[in-house]
Amino acid sequence: MAKSKKYQTGFVLSGGFIKGFAHLGAIQALIERDIRPQIISSTSAGSLVGALYADGNEPYQVLEFFDGLTFTDLTKPVLPTTGFFELAELQEFLQVHLKRKRIELLPVPMVITATDLDNGRLVYFRRGDIAQCVAASCCMPVLFSPVVIDNTHFVDGGVLMNLPVSPIREECECIYAINVSPLLTPDYKKNIISIAERSYQFIFRSNTFPEREMADVLIEPVNLSGYSNLDLDRSREIFMAGYNTANEILSQTPLLSPSN
Repeated sequence: MAKSKKYQTGFVLSGGFIKGFAHLGAIQALIERDIRPQIISSTSAGSLVGALYADGNEPYQVLEFFDGLTFTDLTKPVLPTTGFFELAELQEFLQVHLKRKRIELLPVPMVITATDLDNGRLVYFRRGDIAQCVAASCCMPVLFSPVVIDNTHFVDGGVLMNLPVSPIREECECIYAINVSPLLTPDYKKNIISIAERSYQFIFRSNTFPEREMADVLIEPVNLSGYSNLDLDRSREIFMAGYNTANEILSQTPLLSPSN
């Protein structure tokens, strides 16, 4: 007899910068079908919204935390030695809004993926300071200065794994993976930031292929290419794009596992 797995249902949340708000819409659609995660695995933007949800907030409440904010409210420009911005403001934002400060205290267990820049490997944070680990997971190289944790420099988890299904695959009976970065924008600006972002999109897209195959249900909003990473004021539109796509996919998908 096969041994039952530790968790019935897991959610996997990809990176995607501003498109991460689509995760909240997709989660809302899942909740409305009584599907809630017993564990969350995340990278980058998925780690940001996932941590706030795992802390006990409903998706619409997380969305409200960002109302009225701009990109510069969550970042700080610095002399471009290791990056153009640093993420101290993002960490402060999380410290204000999180009720729990450490990953291991979250009501919903969480795995936050980041890239160890010093040793060239993936790190899966299951314990530690949430704000610091989320910032490390979100730290797109060149755009942001690396986040230092225990004397190690970390950058965006999406560099090596933008859809982290494998970290929880053996623990979950059923995995719902939400990938908010499935397609590339055909046109792009020829400046240093846009070129860097587009290059990372190629990397992120390619390393999701093996992970996508391991999910039981894959939700991929394909209508997000028109949003700039500065469009925080359009977060509700992005939320609805994720919500509508998830509803469409779930309406065609048998209910695999109810939440407990």
